Amino acid sequence: YSQAEKFGAEVLIDQAVRLDCDRRPYRVLLESGGAVSARTIVIASGARYRKPPLENLERFEGSGIYYGATFVEAQLCGGEEVVVVGGGNSAGQAAVYLAQTAARVYILVRAGGLKESMSRYLSRRIEEMRAKITLLTHTEIVALLGGDRLESVRWKNNETGVTDEKPIGHVFMMTGAEPNTDWLRGCVVRDANGYVKTGSDLSVDDLAAAHWPLARQPHLLETTLSGVFAVGDVRENSVKRVASAVGEGSISISFVHQVIAQ
Repeated sequence: YSQAEKFGAEVLIDQAVRLDCDRRPYRVLLESGGAVSARTIVIASGARYRKPPLENLERFEGSGIYYGATFVEAQLCGGEEVVVVGGGNSAGQAAVYLAQTAARVYILVRAGGLKESMSRYLSRRIEEMRAKITLLTHTEIVALLGGDRLESVRWKNNETGVTDEKPIGHVFMMTGAEPNTDWLRGCVVRDANGYVKTGSDLSVDDLAAAHWPLARQPHLLETTLSGVFAVGDVRENSVKRVASAVGEGSISISFVHQVIAQ
């Protein structure tokens, strides 16, 4: 944040615990007991990845443990065996994508199959790619082993009790994330998973329920509170990439200036 300070921004290190949205200017209540008042707010509180309680998990993050499957990660594990943890659509998409470059993809799910948690299209694709993708049901990782980076993975079948260990150095944790939006409860419209809805993602009913006060429609990244914007992972339908979040932050500031000028 040193660059922000150079432009005159005041940086306060604290934790937001609640948004007081019943007044203008709005007030962000802080863990320390203080509060910050503002006519406009940009929410960039992100999301927390769901992480299994595994020893060494954080140690290997970025050096064998990943939370997204992009071109970069696909190149890192080209020609090697990899593990994808999770039974949702994000896990299925990651497995199909990684199978293009990996020697083999193991999908580990604690349930008995994929039908209840994954789209039929993706589950069929995985079935069709049995030569490259192995589905292990009732199975979860019990140990991550290695030195400077992940070198092997141990998993256990919870029905049979049988454990297996393989020299695998790439694990993709595709078990979802939870947005940091509890502090916004009752102030902005969120989707069923807690992500903040903005701009064109807001329906007529959303705006009516929130008593949207203006004649204009919300700006691109604006929430159901006029002058309050959401950017990055905390926002519904965001790309979940750092570069995208930075870009959204820059765009939101142009709208902030428009709101202040009104």
